[in-house]
Amino acid sequence: MSDQVTYGVVDKETLLSMSGLAFLQAIASGALPQPPICETVGFALVEAREGFVAFEGEPLPAHFNPIGSIHGGYAATLLDSCMACAVQTTVPQGSIYTTLEIKVHYTRAIQPGVGRLRAEGTVIHAGRTTGTSEGKLVDETGRIYAHGTTTCLIMKAA
Repeated sequence: MSDQVTYGVVDKETLLSMSGLAFLQAIASGALPQPPICETVGFALVEAREGFVAFEGEPLPAHFNPIGSIHGGYAATLLDSCMACAVQTTVPQGSIYTTLEIKVHYTRAIQPGVGRLRAEGTVIHAGRTTGTSEGKLVDETGRIYAHGTTTCLIMKAA
């Protein structure tokens, strides 16, 4: 990723001109902007290869829930992103995808000061019309904070 991070939504023509893998690799390298959700939540796509993606971010006080730990939505957002984008790495040029379902298992509270977290998504099944993947959210020592699964619908763009 370049030193100067940009955020934005790429036009549909650019999106459809690339395979899902090429598109995500362009985002990770800085050739295309990171999605706006990354700026809002404070994480970034850092790695993309066939069947795998990784996002990294550090939870901040802005992510606290009412009891002073990091809101579960933070973990769910990173897991949704890594798992769905893992499926996207298998989507051919001219196709798009959307999440049909997501399931998240929280294994421990994310406490303030936890440091950098990494969300890794790996494809389980890549079909013509559906894809499934699993993900895990870990700290720098490999300790798991949450894990999950997703199912995505793959479609030819209209």
